[in-house]
Amino acid sequence: MASALPLGDPAPADGLLPASAADGAADRDFSVYLHVPFCRVRCGYCDFNTYTATELRGVKQSDYASQAVLEVEHSARILKRSGVPARPAATVFFGGGTPTLLPAEHLARMLDAVREHHGLAPDAEVTSEANPDSVDRDYLQTLKDAGFTRVSFGMQSAVPHVLATLERTHDPARVPLVVAWAREVGLDVSVDLIYGTPGESLDDWRASLEHAIAQQPDHISAYSLIVEDGTKLARQIKRGEVAQPDEDLQADMYELADELLGAAGYEWYEVSNWARGAEHRSQHNLAYWRSNDWWGIGPGAHSHVGGMRWWNVKHPSAYADRVLAGDSPAAGRESLDAGTREFERVLLLARIREGIPVDSLSAAGRLAVAGLIADELINARAALAGSVELTLRGRLLADAVVRRLLDDDAA
Repeated sequence: MASALPLGDPAPADGLLPASAADGAADRDFSVYLHVPFCRVRCGYCDFNTYTATELRGVKQSDYASQAVLEVEHSARILKRSGVPARPAATVFFGGGTPTLLPAEHLARMLDAVREHHGLAPDAEVTSEANPDSVDRDYLQTLKDAGFTRVSFGMQSAVPHVLATLERTHDPARVPLVVAWAREVGLDVSVDLIYGTPGESLDDWRASLEHAIAQQPDHISAYSLIVEDGTKLARQIKRGEVAQPDEDLQADMYELADELLGAAGYEWYEVSNWARGAEHRSQHNLAYWRSNDWWGIGPGAHSHVGGMRWWNVKHPSAYADRVLAGDSPAAGRESLDAGTREFERVLLLARIREGIPVDSLSAAGRLAVAGLIADELINARAALAGSVELTLRGRLLADAVVRRLLDDDAA
């Protein structure tokens, strides 16, 4: 969750959605995101909506699960009153922050609320993010017993000096332990990596990749470090204390990741994500990329239903005041017009392996396909079969591909 909320229209106090939100809803999957905005320390690169203990202004972490449950109840009530057909959650994702700073029983209680008020699809994917130093085997067993199916560990790097620059506090030696415990209790395992940290060499990145692969997780994410305005890292770079990430080196790191992960049996299915077969892909993230419906629970959380997007008040104190008063915690919202929805459809679908159906593009987009093939940015065979699929080079230049698939005026 980004630290800055977008501009938009004020959200109504009752949270009701326009009638258009129900259009076609029965044909779209529904997901739930639960934001847990607490961290022990704030990492210098992070601009997510998170708070350490000293920033909570009297709010207690121990009360948070009860507040989130109130919004889950609110979400089901508002969808019904807005005429949006009830659908069980196909995916549920606990993100943060560090969800596993809360007791496992609190996460279980929040999941129970989703189960009670929305229902869970029979094969629902239920994930929690976790720091390697925030869980043990018993904690993971409690999640599994509650209905969680998957855990995503924030490994980020296996190299101590890189972790120190990122201000990550866990010991890399902890990662094999937590992965093994998760496997023992029957959870699918994902590990998240970050590349391009100032001072990280290509050999450092290779070491992190090899360490992650050695754990044989089901899924690996690898994201390039983005320096966000307003973060401690951005200020350090501006003062010359650390170097700006090198984009050419980041490209080399991405190519190395694709090489090593492919050799280890992982297939890319989204620009920054690889899995051991389709059954291990993150269905929750795919729901975002396919523009399905989701309700975001918690401070600063974003939601999207039928082209209506909204976001909650940011601070846990303001959030608690709203939900305890029975009001919607939404701060603002926007209705996406047809042009914006088409832009986002192309932007997001271009990132996933199955790509975009050629016949769903505008006339300008279809005309661009031949040039993209010639420039080796999309797969020629896939295009002939009717789909725009990025090549490795195309993944490195995904934004440029999207611009060419869209009319310049629309982009």
